[in-house]
Amino acid sequence: MKRKRWLFPAFTLLLLTTGFTAGAQQVDSIYFHLYTDSLKKGVYNYINVDARMSDNTWRPLSARDVQFASSYGKWDECNLIIDSAITDAYVDVTATYKKQPALTRSVRIYIKVLPDPPLKTEGELKQDWDTRKRKKKS
Repeated sequence: MKRKRWLFPAFTLLLLTTGFTAGAQQVDSIYFHLYTDSLKKGVYNYINVDARMSDNTWRPLSARDVQFASSYGKWDECNLIIDSAITDAYVDVTATYKKQPALTRSVRIYIKVLPDPPLKTEGELKQDWDTRKRKKKS
């Protein structure tokens, strides 16, 4: 059986071209996409930063990609931990893309003031469920 000699170089050229095209997307800008409107004290608050690529797609960034800084708190990768003793109303957070330090974004995130409502007991949940079932039957 005769091998087609053009197949290997054509396949290699295709792979190289595809590789260069895929690697050509550059980060145009970075944005915060926060999961909450306020930070809680004493817990890990995940700070989400995404990159907008040159082809208008989005890519999530990790702590390997972004350098985080804040006016208060301790960082654990992309998580900001706010001590329960803080009295400030907000924290200013800055994210800088490590490969292009000119790409930076800042946001002011307020700290939750009101305590979380207490969790309902099993009896209260059952009572709520029974009330909803009765309302549906009417």
